[in-house]
Amino acid sequence: MAGLRIVLDTNVLVSGLAYPTSVPGRIVGAWRSGRLDVVLSRYILAELLRVLPRLNHRLQWRAEDMLDMVDTLALLADLVEPSADAAPMAGPNFCDAADGPVLGTLLASGADYLVTGDKDLLVLAPHYAIVTPAWFWAQHGIG
Repeated sequence: MAGLRIVLDTNVLVSGLAYPTSVPGRIVGAWRSGRLDVVLSRYILAELLRVLPRLNHRLQWRAEDMLDMVDTLALLADLVEPSADAAPMAGPNFCDAADGPVLGTLLASGADYLVTGDKDLLVLAPHYAIVTPAWFWAQHGIG
C-alpha cells in the first residue's frame, strides 16, 4: 500500500467509475489496484447507489451491477461511521447540510485528505485537508 489514506466523495467515485481515464478515474483505479487506502462511510456508499442510475446512459449497468459495485467498494474500503462533529459546520460557509456526513467521514477516519469536487466542501479547505482530484493527483499521482 502507498500509505496514503483518503476519503473519496461521491462525485469522485461517480466520475471515476464513469470515466476511467479521467483524473478521478485514475484515483479510483489506483485504489482498486491497492496503491491507495480509501475510507468511506455507509452514507457515501448509499449516496453513490442513489446517483449511479443517473449515469446509466454511460455505464449501461443493471441494478444488480450497481449493487455489486457498491458492495465491492465497501469491501475494498475501510468503513467508518461519520463523526457528528461535522454538524456545526452547516452555515453560511457550508451551504449543503447533506455534505455534513461526508466531512464527518473525514473527521472520523483520520485520513490524510478528503478528495472532492464539491464546492461546498472545498470552501472548507482552509480548515480541513480537503482537496480537488486534480490537486491530489498532481501531488500524489500513483504511477
